[in-house]
Amino acid sequence: MKRRHLSLLLLLPGCSVLPDRPYIETRRYALDPQREGRPRPSRGQALLLRSVAAGPGLDSRGLRRLRPDHSLDVAPYDEWIGPPAELAEAALREWLRESGLFPAVATPGTRLAAPLVLEVELTRLERFGPVARAGMGALLLRDGSNPVSGRQVLAQTVVEAEAPVSGTAEPPAEAAAMRDALGRAFQRLEQWLANNIPRGTAAAATAAPRRR
Repeated sequence: MKRRHLSLLLLLPGCSVLPDRPYIETRRYALDPQREGRPRPSRGQALLLRSVAAGPGLDSRGLRRLRPDHSLDVAPYDEWIGPPAELAEAALREWLRESGLFPAVATPGTRLAAPLVLEVELTRLERFGPVARAGMGALLLRDGSNPVSGRQVLAQTVVEAEAPVSGTAEPPAEAAAMRDALGRAFQRLEQWLANNIPRGTAAAATAAPRRR
């Protein structure tokens, strides 16, 4: 009997048990910082860039905002077009290809002999107050041909960078600032690589990220 009454109510004009909520379209943003100028002539030794790991909480696509009390807010309707670590990996690989530090930047599973190996973790990508922040941890290795000696650790670092959030700090401005901050982190990572690659393997020139 109760089911019959419910069915009759659903047929009446203006009667509904479903919540009346407006549809909100999800907005998606690219995470693709790019460098200024033309690609530099390649030199040195090939680099293998391993898959970029995602730090805690960075497997979510939603834009992250850190409140003053350091609690985290993740935007429900504004997100990256893909997992941030995967997007950062693709952008970093292209960035390093154009740096002139390496003749090739290989992907995992390549058959190319790459004497240098770079492992990266995306540790920070968020808005905090008036700025966006990006951070990465990096480990540079030399891939030894001797199976006994294995890989040699050349250097290890953490790079972080900030970029101002312009305008009214709406989500599109937040995403643009995070992209700029990641580009500045790439620039610092490139300089660190230039300073730590064995002498004679690469040129030590860098460039600033492109503004959008």
